[in-house]
Amino acid sequence: MTFDEYQTIARTTAIYNNDLGAIYTALGLAGETGEVVEHIKKMVRDNNRIPTPERREAITKELGDVMWYVANLASDLDIKLEDVVRNNLAKIKDRSERGVLHGSGDNR
Repeated sequence: MTFDEYQTIARTTAIYNNDLGAIYTALGLAGETGEVVEHIKKMVRDNNRIPTPERREAITKELGDVMWYVANLASDLDIKLEDVVRNNLAKIKDRSERGVLHGSGDNR
């Protein structure tokens, strides 16, 4: 499955007020990201940073929810998910080639 195929399918399950658009999906993305982080915290606290099979399954599900919100946020903003990932990989490759993967700021 391509990213664009995923985005198209995810869009068919997007049931929310279109007037809210990117606001709704951005807030949902933040919430689901928090749930992933919560599982990581518990993995550190309870399992010495080692994911149990149950924790790995829970994180996998939450990452799926993150992907759904990313795909629908992109749709709300009329951005193709394929462009998002392609641009991101190009940016990371460029930073790697210039030796600036470490550091901060978007424009390094």
